Amino acid sequence: MINRTVLVGQLTRDPELKYTNSGRAVASFNIAVNRTFTNSQGEREADFINCVMWRKAAENFCNFTRKGSLVGIDGRIQTRSYENQQGTRVYVTEVVAENFSMLESKNSNQIQKDGEHSNYQPQNSIPNQQNSQNDNLQPQNNSSNGQYGNYSNPNDPFTNGGQGIDINDDDLPF
Repeated sequence: MINRTVLVGQLTRDPELKYTNSGRAVASFNIAVNRTFTNSQGEREADFINCVMWRKAAENFCNFTRKGSLVGIDGRIQTRSYENQQGTRVYVTEVVAENFSMLESKNSNQIQKDGEHSNYQPQNSIPNQQNSQNDNLQPQNNSSNGQYGNYSNPNDPFTNGGQGIDINDDDLPF
C-alpha cells in the first residue's frame, strides 16, 4: 500500500507553531494549490489543503516561511476524528508533511510582498586585475526585459553583451 502526497502551493496564512505537553513542536498551515483546469467561466480554482508538520521540521518551517511563500510539501494523507465540546464526532483529513522545500528565494518573496525589485549585485570572488569596478552585475533599466530586468556582466561567459548566442546543433550534448 502507498500513501504519498506531494503538493506545491502557496501558504494562505503564516504557519502556526504550538508545542504538545511533552514538548514536541507541531505546525499547522494551509496550502493553496491551483487546479490544472479552468471552470465553466474560464477561471482557475484552487484547493485549500490543511497540513500539519512535527518536530524540528515544524520549527524550521515556521522560521523560514510566511503567508504567500511558495513551498513544496512531501508527506502522507491522514484521517483522524475527535469529539468536540458539543459531543459531536468531527472527522479531519489532512496532509502530514514530512519534508518541505522552499521554492523561491527569500528575496523574491520580499519582492512580491513589497512590489519592488531588488538591485542584486553579487561580489566576484576573484577580482579582475584590469577593471575591478566592472566585477558586479549592473542592472539595465529596461522594463521590457522581464520582471527583474536584464543584467549584463562583461566577465560572464554565459552572456554575449545582450546579443544572442550562436550555437551549432553539433555542439549540443543531446
